[in-house]
Amino acid sequence: MLGLSPRKAKSPDTIEEDASPPPPTADVAVGDNTVIDPDSGVKRGLKNRHLSMMALAGIIGPGLLVGSGGALSNGGPASLLIGFGVIGIIAFSIMQSLGEMTTLYPGGGSFISLAERMVDKAFAVAVGWNYFLIWVFVLANEYNVICSIFQVWSDTVPLWGYFLIFWTAFLAFQLLGVTAFGEAEFWLALLKLIGLTAFFIFAIVYAAGGIIGQDQALGFTYWRNPGAFNGNGFRGVATVFVFCSTFYAGVESVAIAATETRNPGKAVPQAIKQVFWRIIFIYMGSAFFFGLTCPADAPNLINGTTKVLQSPMTVAIQNAGFRHGSDLINVFIFLTCLSACNSSIYIGSRTVLYMAQNGQAPRFLGKTDKRGVPIWAILLTNAVGALSMMNVSTGASKAYSYIVNLSGVSTFLVWASISFIHIRFRSAWKTQGRTREELPFKSLWYPWNAYFGVFANCFLALVQGWTTLSPFDAGTFVDAYILLALFPIIYFVFKFVKKTRYMRSYEIDLDYGRRTDLDSTGMVPEDRRAMEESGENEKGIPYWRKLAKNF
Repeated sequence: MLGLSPRKAKSPDTIEEDASPPPPTADVAVGDNTVIDPDSGVKRGLKNRHLSMMALAGIIGPGLLVGSGGALSNGGPASLLIGFGVIGIIAFSIMQSLGEMTTLYPGGGSFISLAERMVDKAFAVAVGWNYFLIWVFVLANEYNVICSIFQVWSDTVPLWGYFLIFWTAFLAFQLLGVTAFGEAEFWLALLKLIGLTAFFIFAIVYAAGGIIGQDQALGFTYWRNPGAFNGNGFRGVATVFVFCSTFYAGVESVAIAATETRNPGKAVPQAIKQVFWRIIFIYMGSAFFFGLTCPADAPNLINGTTKVLQSPMTVAIQNAGFRHGSDLINVFIFLTCLSACNSSIYIGSRTVLYMAQNGQAPRFLGKTDKRGVPIWAILLTNAVGALSMMNVSTGASKAYSYIVNLSGVSTFLVWASISFIHIRFRSAWKTQGRTREELPFKSLWYPWNAYFGVFANCFLALVQGWTTLSPFDAGTFVDAYILLALFPIIYFVFKFVKKTRYMRSYEIDLDYGRRTDLDSTGMVPEDRRAMEESGENEKGIPYWRKLAKNF
């Protein structure tokens, strides 16, 4: 059971800036045994399995399956592994911070609402709009890819025609509500896992020389020729970081979905722990097998003259001799696009919904209908997906590269903000006399992982565009760095206009929206009972067992 404690009184100088929702009231029942959240108006229609599958495979889409071709071409197989590995470590660090806070405060908007409470309302506005930008850029990428696939199958319909068809279809499906979204995401995510597993098996057989008609084992041929770094050295590695950050974007989305989950106290920690396996199996596995079976100098990986972005999977299967294998991969990519488009619209719309309800976006975007569907937020998010139509004039490949740069920088900024919010939370927790044992989910290696998240993401946000300096390209330089300027602009403009103030540790409200289903030891009762029944206690548990609990 999730309990919400009454809101504590604010000091006079903070009341004016308080845009938090009023104290919660009784849940509103709806027809299918789910309820409408009284604070946000959304429907609690997501089951534990829905959230778990979203965390594991929900946002896998053209970014990973298609965009990794550009990363492989720029940096080679070694750069791809290094990029996925480094960003994976950062993502794991971010999820540890997010897990500790979201488990304790599973309310609407999660880290965006916590940004206002722990730091400053202006900071929350900057974080929220950057996070919204990530998802509209990712959505534009996905529309870009899905339209390009259909252009290959039939060019009788123009690109803009395919866009309008899919735009309308995705909008209609989102308006069905969160239960339909959750069920569709579960099965589509499962299909993505099955498809990736099948490709991994194919890659092992192909590398071992087991394909019929194959003269010799492939082995690590492409690591030697064209080379582990494809002749680009560290420059290639730096370029790959931006691509990889876009692929990882979405690991934090379980925090946004928490409010629409029937049992967030159980589902959120479970989903967050599964991110570790997502990093190992999906991202690191894909990086390894893509680099193993696809040459980094394959001409189809980056080809701005065509309207189709080729996947390393397609190139690998074609090179293995399966002439029609590319059609199969295109079908698989199409299925992932269905899932990824749905997820992008969902996350983007909920982000702007919760921002509007907290006074950080126009109020009309915070409205929901009687079924708990945020119609205006969905319309806005889907409408901005029209950015994908820049591929009509620039070509799909160039359009993809432009949008990836924007979403990659936003990801670094948002992740750094999550780590900073965690640091502020722990500072307030300590200042107000709370103990670590009271936390139901404890972040590993605090404070080192939180400080690492701040500095690593800030560093990558600064260096990700350095390749545009030599030779200097004004267009790509602006594309790489414009959002670095946008974040402080939003922050200082809002701060100046609304006269917001930076919260001090002793005045941060740590009780509103906090889980109250903890016993005197600070543990969730069911966890305490399970430990006692097994004859274990915290002091008697080996370190490796404590570590495993976080995975």
